[in-house]
Amino acid sequence: MLVPVEVGAPVAGAGELLIEVDAAGVNYADIHRTDGTSTTSVELPFIPGSEVIGRTWDGRRVLAHNFKGGGYAELAVVAADDAVDVPGRVGDAEALALLIQGLTAWHLLRSSARLSRGESVVVNAAAGGVGILAVQLARLFGAGRVIAVASTDEKRKLAVSLGADIAVASDPDGYAARVVAANNNRPVDVVLESTGGATFGAALGALAGFGRLVTYGNAAHEGRPLVDPALLAEHNRAVAGFWLQPALKAPGAFREPLAELFDLVATGKLEPVVAEYPLTEAGRAHEELRARRTTGKLVLRP
Repeated sequence: MLVPVEVGAPVAGAGELLIEVDAAGVNYADIHRTDGTSTTSVELPFIPGSEVIGRTWDGRRVLAHNFKGGGYAELAVVAADDAVDVPGRVGDAEALALLIQGLTAWHLLRSSARLSRGESVVVNAAAGGVGILAVQLARLFGAGRVIAVASTDEKRKLAVSLGADIAVASDPDGYAARVVAANNNRPVDVVLESTGGATFGAALGALAGFGRLVTYGNAAHEGRPLVDPALLAEHNRAVAGFWLQPALKAPGAFREPLAELFDLVATGKLEPVVAEYPLTEAGRAHEELRARRTTGKLVLRP
C-alpha cells in the first residue's frame, strides 16, 4: 500500500546529485516492487520511483534514472553519471516518457530487432508507454508497415492516429490470423511483445521466415511458454529478450539515443502521450496501470 509520509531529506554523497523533483515517472517495475511480485527483494520502508526530472542546486534541469528507487518524493538522490541535461523545448512529462519507455522502444527496434527499411513491425500493447513511442519510431526508422495491437477501439484509434497503418484486437484467440491479414496476408518481420502468456505463442506464429520476436515484458502475469529451438530453426525464426537496465551499460546506449529522442520530440516528429497524477495519488496511478486502464506514460507531480 502506498501512503504519503514525511521523511528526512536525502543527502547526496560523492558522485551523486540531489534533485528537487518536478515530476517522477511511473513504471511496471514500481508496481512489482510495491505489490510483492518483484524478483528482487525490497527493504521497507521503501520509496518507489526509478526516474525523475527536476533541478539541481546549481539550477541544472536534469533527467535521471535510479533503479534502486526514491523518485516518488520532493527530493531525490541520483548518480551523477545517470543524469542528463534536458533541452528547454522538451517538457517534463515528455522527457520522462523518453527515459525508460523511449529508450526501451529505441533499443527494441535498433538493438534487438535490428529493423531494416521496408520491414513490417507489429507493436503489442500499442497504446502503452513503450508502444506509443515504438509505433512512431518504427515509422521514423523506415518500417514498411506498422501494425498496432491493442485491447480497445479507443486505443487502436490512438495508435493509428500516431502512425500505425492498421490496428487489430489483442485477444490471443485468432491473434496470428488477424496480424497476418493486417499485413496484406503475409507473415510479419518483427513483433515487439510485452504481454507474455498465450499472446507470446500467438505472436510467434505470425512471424515470417527470418522474422524476429522481441520479448520485453509479462503484463499478463501468465509466464511465457517454452520455445522449441527446432521449431525456430524449421521456420528460420528468432526470439530475443530485452531488458533496459543492463542495456544502458553498453557504450553509446544511453546518452546518444536519448539525445536523438530529445531532438525528435523538440522538432515535433515524435509525440509522447502522458497522463499526470498528483504524487499523493500514486496508489491510484499504480492501480490503473495494473488494470491496463491507462494510455501512454504516467507521471506524478509532487
